[in-house]
Amino acid sequence: MPGEAEIRQGDCQRVLPDYPDDSFDLIITSPPYADRRTQTYGGIKPEEYVEWFLPRAEEFLRVLKPTGSFVLNIKEKVEKGERHTYVLELILALRRQGWLWTDEYIWHKKNCYPGKWPNRFRDAWERLLHFTKSRKFKMNQGAVMVPMGEWAENRLKALGKNDVVRFDSRVGSGFGKNIANWRARTMAYPTNVLHLATECGNKKHSAAFPRALPGWFIQLFTDEGDRVLDPFMGSGTTIEAANALGRHAVGIDILSTYCELAHGKLQAAQRAGARKQTKCRASNEN
Repeated sequence: MPGEAEIRQGDCQRVLPDYPDDSFDLIITSPPYADRRTQTYGGIKPEEYVEWFLPRAEEFLRVLKPTGSFVLNIKEKVEKGERHTYVLELILALRRQGWLWTDEYIWHKKNCYPGKWPNRFRDAWERLLHFTKSRKFKMNQGAVMVPMGEWAENRLKALGKNDVVRFDSRVGSGFGKNIANWRARTMAYPTNVLHLATECGNKKHSAAFPRALPGWFIQLFTDEGDRVLDPFMGSGTTIEAANALGRHAVGIDILSTYCELAHGKLQAAQRAGARKQTKCRASNEN
């Protein structure tokens, strides 16, 4: 069943005090990047980004449950021919604020078109930084398993003597594996690199991501009926994904245009869901 959704207009720093402590199971968001989309959001200078973000992150820390996760999609910028360090500075500042930098995921934009500058090539990836409040948090790893793939058919066909025991790395890395354990498996755990195309159905937002991106993390870090927050909602992709997956979501954006866009998308999804349910009932009656 679709979850509930609430859309709020305003600066998340001012809106979130309306919510009590430990309100959300997952915060997943993509805030304005430094000096990017200036015509849309106005932009924040990289030198001022950490100072701007930390008061908002303090509210995130308060409203997130102890078992919850905070996933931050963010990207560096290039300034005067070199990478700016504001993302690295933000990570360190968030750790000082009390967050645990638990993991980092990479979104590989598998259909990114090529390009170059005098001293670099086009980025085909973005960071998704995973922060938590404690070392024990909700994580449904089985919910995001992937098919083993064709490689397993050839790799597991003829196993050598080192494949049927735990074989430790010869370079002394401490890594070991037992390939034979994979024989009966049809599904495997994914890596922390997500291969997703950049295309999405939204043409009215300057920095939208595919619904599968927040959907993957929603499945990984929440259960049906849990509460999801996107404090920089944009066109509402995260809210749409959470709603479709049976989670209750709150989206906040400072621009009324995006709030209206997100609200319209949710209404359209609800109407489509109602039509689908009606069709299923009619089929059952026949």
